[in-house]
Amino acid sequence: MQQICGRQPMGPVPPAKLTSAALACKRRARPIYTRDSRVRDNSRPSPIATEQRLHHEDLEVGTAVDCGSRTVHKDEIVAFGRAWDPQPLHVDEEAAKATLVGGLCASGWHTCCIMMRLVADGMLNRVASLGAPGIDEGRWMVPVRPGDVVSCRYTVLEKRDLRSRPDVGISKALVELINQKGETVANWRTNQLTRRRYPGAAPEASGAKREREANAHVWEVRGSVSLARPDLHFEDRQIGELTDFGSHTFARDEIVSFASEFDPQPFHLDEAAAKASLFGALCASGWHTVLFAVRGHIRSRLEGNRQAQGIKLAAYGPSPGFRSLSWYKPVYVGDTLDYRGRLAAKIDLKSRPERGIIVTEIEARNQRGESVLRVTSQILAERREPYRPT
Repeated sequence: MQQICGRQPMGPVPPAKLTSAALACKRRARPIYTRDSRVRDNSRPSPIATEQRLHHEDLEVGTAVDCGSRTVHKDEIVAFGRAWDPQPLHVDEEAAKATLVGGLCASGWHTCCIMMRLVADGMLNRVASLGAPGIDEGRWMVPVRPGDVVSCRYTVLEKRDLRSRPDVGISKALVELINQKGETVANWRTNQLTRRRYPGAAPEASGAKREREANAHVWEVRGSVSLARPDLHFEDRQIGELTDFGSHTFARDEIVSFASEFDPQPFHLDEAAAKASLFGALCASGWHTVLFAVRGHIRSRLEGNRQAQGIKLAAYGPSPGFRSLSWYKPVYVGDTLDYRGRLAAKIDLKSRPERGIIVTEIEARNQRGESVLRVTSQILAERREPYRPT
């Protein structure tokens, strides 16, 4: 288990050797900033001809691409926290001082959205990107504070051709965010689909089509479902608890607005570009869809705390990160998603005997009952008694 919010010093990164195509891409990838280092609206850059974009064949394993840097400001930390993750450490400067992080800091999900914007501007919008089916793991190691200057880099770890799609390749990439002290504050390992410049041979017929696992068991579990869960002590939480986190219908304007700020890829912004993509129509950013799960989860806790009369509540937070974030189906304009969580595990911590980790599997399904999203969230929860390994 990584130390939560521990410091991980990091030395300077030697410049990576790039192909000529990658160098051209990197020169075009410089994000545009205002004088106070905020990202200016650069969501509709001049189109790059298909032949000038990096394709799957152009991606070099081990090459680190600099995706730019920016300053994180207090007002945006609070605004994002209020909108999506209204825990005290993200919205209330005084209350945050009493938490484990000791002061106001950005939501880990805000950090991911900052990373996504830098990667979109600095890398993906110069690549023949076809979206990402999911992220294996995301980790938040060091709090992002007001005034921090963060830089992002994108490194392809491995890549392969898709046998099911001769014109598509998939790569596993490490996305890292580093602060002005050289500390890695967050990272995630993503799976990125990219168009191939030279399609391979057509896949051989394999008889019956293999269906992808639906991963819909959260909705199939029987049991009482609650709308509010108070912050009880670690020992008092029960594996199998089910909680509904609400529903949301996605409108065109909000899809475009969110993407313009955090994930300005063409298939989230423009109907014509989306129609020509694998998605076939304008669809929501995956970060947009998962944030309703985050907000619903936090709101259920806050409402549970409000309703808890005469009960001693425990201190929760921060989160060390998430695992297995999967986007199974696109979310289109007009789709309605229902979100539900199941407490899947409780993890004892030798390094923090006064805390344990609560693990929640969260799933979203659309109006047709199809599973479209799944993520495993984690959060530190105060114990009633310190953990004593036997």
